[in-house]
Amino acid sequence: MNKIVVAITGASGSVYSKVLLDKLLAIKDQWADLSVVLTENAKEVWKTEMDNDHYKNYPVKMYGSQDFMAPFASGSGQYNIMIIVPCSMGTLGRIAGGISNDLISRAADVVLKERRKLICVVRDTPYNLIHIRNMETITLAGGIICPATPSFYSKPATIEEVAATVVDRVLDIAGLTINTFRWGGSTSTKEKI
Repeated sequence: MNKIVVAITGASGSVYSKVLLDKLLAIKDQWADLSVVLTENAKEVWKTEMDNDHYKNYPVKMYGSQDFMAPFASGSGQYNIMIIVPCSMGTLGRIAGGISNDLISRAADVVLKERRKLICVVRDTPYNLIHIRNMETITLAGGIICPATPSFYSKPATIEEVAATVVDRVLDIAGLTINTFRWGGSTSTKEKI
């Protein structure tokens, strides 16, 4: 069973985090553990963008960004998937530089060294050369850069449906089975989430 950590940074895009958590909770049969770490900035951005603090209401294990006793701060915790959504460029840079000064950068370092799956959903635009080189470094180290670039061929009608086009792609990359729009009309056999 998968052990998943979702990291939420202070970049704009709290809707991506919300949709991801909702979808992960709908496929509980595919994971044994779901843990979440939020930065203080992430909490403020969520409140600003979502007009609530509902991140507190998710039935998952929550960790502060300085809680190095979290199980995913060590390879022995055996978390096999880490999704950083949204991933700020500061977080991306610290991971690329091997700077483990908070729980998110430490956990990302662990996932990379253990050759497990790290997915960074970067949200900034445009990119400067430093961003691009940091993305290259993380990619060369085995991470996956998945920009929060929505698609529109499924004709999303709400902000959450737009965000879901990115989140569904992230869940596919993570190796989880979901029912989503597929080019050519096919969908997965799992229940729709």
